[in-house]
Amino acid sequence: MGEKLIYFLFTDTGSYLSKAINYYTKKSLNHVSIGFDPQLNELYSFGRKQPRNPFIGGFIKEDIESEFLKKASCEIYSFSVSDEDYSAVIENIKEIETRKEYYKYNFIGLFGVMLDIEINRKSALFCSQFVATVLRDLDKFKFEKPACFITPTDIRNYPGMQLVYQGVLEDYQDQREITIEETLPKQSFIFLLSNRFKRLVIK
Repeated sequence: MGEKLIYFLFTDTGSYLSKAINYYTKKSLNHVSIGFDPQLNELYSFGRKQPRNPFIGGFIKEDIESEFLKKASCEIYSFSVSDEDYSAVIENIKEIETRKEYYKYNFIGLFGVMLDIEINRKSALFCSQFVATVLRDLDKFKFEKPACFITPTDIRNYPGMQLVYQGVLEDYQDQREITIEETLPKQSFIFLLSNRFKRLVIK
C-alpha cells in the first residue's frame, strides 16, 4: 500500500482576532489549514471570507499569495497517510465544499473551547474543528476529545507530524521556487524566471 503526504499550514496573521486568541491560549499560530501538495496550491480551512472582515466566515480555499497571508508567521508540517486515507480526507473536504454556502464560521464554538463546554452547531466549524472533522476517518489520526474541542496546537503536536518549514510564509514560497529551479531543464527555468518577474511587476 502506498503512502502520501498531507500538509498542515499553521499561521499567525497578526489580526486582532488572532491576537485575542493568542492572548487567551498563550500560544501562537492559532489558525490551521489542510492541503495536499508541498506548494500549498490546494489548501482548505474555515476562516474569514473577506480579509478585512473577521465576522464573515465559512469554508475557504486559502490563497498563500494573498496580502492577508503571505506576510504571516507560519509553520508547515507534513503527515504520512495511506492512499486510502488520503482519498478519504479529500472526499470529506469535497463533501463540505459542495455545501459551502450552508456553512458558517463557528464563533460560538470558540467560547465553548475557552469555557470547556461542548457546543456542536449544525453547519458551523472553526478552523481546527474543520481539520479534525475531515480527518475523522483516519485510524492513525484519532483524538481523545470531540472535534469541537480540538485546537491548532493539538494538531501541531500530534505524533507523526513532521516540521517542513518555520518562518514567514512568503519566504517559503521563494524557497520552493528555488528548489524547483534546481531540478528543471533550462527552458523551464527561463519560463519560471519570467513568471517570477511578472509577480514582481504585479507587486
